[in-house]
Amino acid sequence: MTNLDRRSLLKGGAAVTAGAAIAGGPLAGFLAGPAVAGAGRGPRNLLRDVPDLRDGVVRLALPEGFQYRSFQQSRRPPTPPNVVLDDGSYLPGRHDGMAAFDGPGRRLVTLVRNHEENGSALGGSFGAARTPTYDTSALGGTSTVHVTHRGEVEFSYASLSGTQMNCSGGRMPWGSWITCEETVNGYDVADDFTRGTAAPPTTYVQNARLQKNHGFIFEVPVRGGATATPITHAGRFPHESVAWDPRGGALYLSEDNFAFPSGFYKYVPPKHPRRAGRLLDGGRLYMLKIVGTENADLAVHMADGTRFRVEWVEIDEPSFDFGRPAPGSAPSRTNDEALQFVSGQGLARGAAKFSRLEGTVYDRGWIYFTSTQGGVAPGPTQPDTVAGFGRGWGQIWGYHPGSKTLHMLFESPSQDVLDFPDNVTTSARGTLVVCEDGANFNFLRGLTRRGELFDIAQNKIDTQLNDEFAGSTFSPDGRTLFVNIQSTVGLSLAIWGPWDRIDV
Repeated sequence: MTNLDRRSLLKGGAAVTAGAAIAGGPLAGFLAGPAVAGAGRGPRNLLRDVPDLRDGVVRLALPEGFQYRSFQQSRRPPTPPNVVLDDGSYLPGRHDGMAAFDGPGRRLVTLVRNHEENGSALGGSFGAARTPTYDTSALGGTSTVHVTHRGEVEFSYASLSGTQMNCSGGRMPWGSWITCEETVNGYDVADDFTRGTAAPPTTYVQNARLQKNHGFIFEVPVRGGATATPITHAGRFPHESVAWDPRGGALYLSEDNFAFPSGFYKYVPPKHPRRAGRLLDGGRLYMLKIVGTENADLAVHMADGTRFRVEWVEIDEPSFDFGRPAPGSAPSRTNDEALQFVSGQGLARGAAKFSRLEGTVYDRGWIYFTSTQGGVAPGPTQPDTVAGFGRGWGQIWGYHPGSKTLHMLFESPSQDVLDFPDNVTTSARGTLVVCEDGANFNFLRGLTRRGELFDIAQNKIDTQLNDEFAGSTFSPDGRTLFVNIQSTVGLSLAIWGPWDRIDV
């Protein structure tokens, strides 16, 4: 399908509905009413194939005037001939969430990047000896890279190792990346659904190999000094991403609990991180509830602009350890039971149910987050062709902590309009940049404050047509958009061009 065909489909997409806007807020454009319904959903920002400045291979389609360079391509497992980082470690694959910070010197940007590796192996993780390591039998973690605005790598190293399924996370304004484990694997629970599917056999997920329990968040300071110590009171559940609200002083967390209802959480630390110098453990964890509705199902179809009043229910036991089984014995709990341990506490108190919450980002008083399979296109023809909890093609939500209101901003009416939104970031002008995690050559999409949805980039790697975009993040000066393509062959890309011309 051409870009023009995709744009023509958007003309019949879900309309922006009236009401529910808060005066002066960034949602005013999204929810301003019929005057902007469908605005800009025509054939604009047509994309063209553009060769990679690294080697001339076409990997992306971009608007006129844009260029890019890929860097640090890596295969699985993390062994030769993979990239060797400057600390001597091998770069893992499955590049995922990422954040950009001011680098050393004006010409460099520092990226902290996740690697969503889910394997286990006796004897060690990918990191070098100097890397802070949580569990020597887990293969995930983060890498840090100093790179120019044009994607030229200057220096890189493993910044955290020994974690699992580092999916996304969040950039903290005090100079840290919070990385999230999207799993509850550990010695105390049975193997997860990926058991026996990896290759070679040494990287199968075998929880009996693990030295620690997983499913936590970790802080990785951009200037080094990660402690490899989990923030256990922020919960043990399949974390996806986090966003910090500097006004309210809470960390908002999304859950991607694939086969079960997911929750939206907030963690209130015992001391403000700017005073403590870091995010402290020992705080309180809460789960979102819709006022007046027990267990509101927010994965169903609803009109754009639907608004809810919100309250929060506390999670009494945010972390858990079922104990290491006796030698030769199986764990007492299944992985599915562990996946629902934390959310089950919130649901018992009436918390709301979402479908697969993924990317989160804070912008101008709002927390934006995506629901990858939320929403169901109305009508009897909606096929039940997707696995997991939720049958839709995706929703984009906005939460306003000041008024404690939740807004459904955009629901995709079909796979052709928006296909499984995942990681998300915002541009300087407030446009949401959304990574697709669907099929058939995924897109980077833009959603403006006026409710316009448009293309920014398309994955054109023909051997990786189902591979997701991930980790979208702008350089601090807004000149370069860095993004990953996650796959067996993972890679990062720097994209630059006339952002103002395409409303980003």
